Amino acid sequence: AGSKLREVFDKINNLLSGKAVQTEGQAVSVTQHPQGLEFVYYKLAEKFVKHGEGEVSFHRDSAFPIAVVLSGIWELHPRVGDIFLAHLHKKCPYAVPFYPARKEGTSMEEYQRMLGYEVHDSKVEEQDHFLKRMSGMIRLYAAIIQLRWPYGNKQGAHPHGLSYGWRWLAQMLNLEPLADVTAMLLLDFLEVCGSALVKQYGIQFWKTMFFIQKSYIPRIEAVTSAGQMGCLSRLKSFVQKCLQEKEIPLPKGILTPSFWRT
Repeated sequence: AGSKLREVFDKINNLLSGKAVQTEGQAVSVTQHPQGLEFVYYKLAEKFVKHGEGEVSFHRDSAFPIAVVLSGIWELHPRVGDIFLAHLHKKCPYAVPFYPARKEGTSMEEYQRMLGYEVHDSKVEEQDHFLKRMSGMIRLYAAIIQLRWPYGNKQGAHPHGLSYGWRWLAQMLNLEPLADVTAMLLLDFLEVCGSALVKQYGIQFWKTMFFIQKSYIPRIEAVTSAGQMGCLSRLKSFVQKCLQEKEIPLPKGILTPSFWRT
């Protein structure tokens, strides 16, 4: 509910503003320790990324309420946004976007961690689980760049708005595609913020979609094996449908004005 989200936002904002906040029956304030505020910035940013790889990966629509709170906090407390991006880029280099290359002397285990895989006791997580986590984080990022906290003063620009999404898309299409990963990330990103990008960039966006269809999808196909076609097929049909209908559908779960009256 919108009212519940406001409560969450106010509690976080009060904590970061140095006010005492009630939690688990006791009052907590960042002024209780010289590094209290820095610690809370760090843990809060880390928590938002964990919501992306956990909550959003399983419940896709949850990207929007989480993102709108983070967007508002980022606006009032820019340090949270900086640290959020640092955590996000470490956990999901594809949010940069960046495909790390394996350097000489780097162990396979260390390299897999650089690619975003979880490695425990030399055991690497399964590909499906890895893709799900990356998908959740990209969807959260794609939601953040288009949303603003509706109760802010909105005097300045969005602290990390759609221009960053446009840049992400352009950089992504300049990278050589990876099997599995690239198709999924592009589909997630376009599903979540394609409609916002087309509003902002119009004909330039449609040119990019045409480029994806004619040039980039064949490049993804070239590196994709028969068993990895699922996500690529969904990307192809999504792009084709959007170009045919000259419209990008609004993402499922987007917060409507009526949501804030709940």
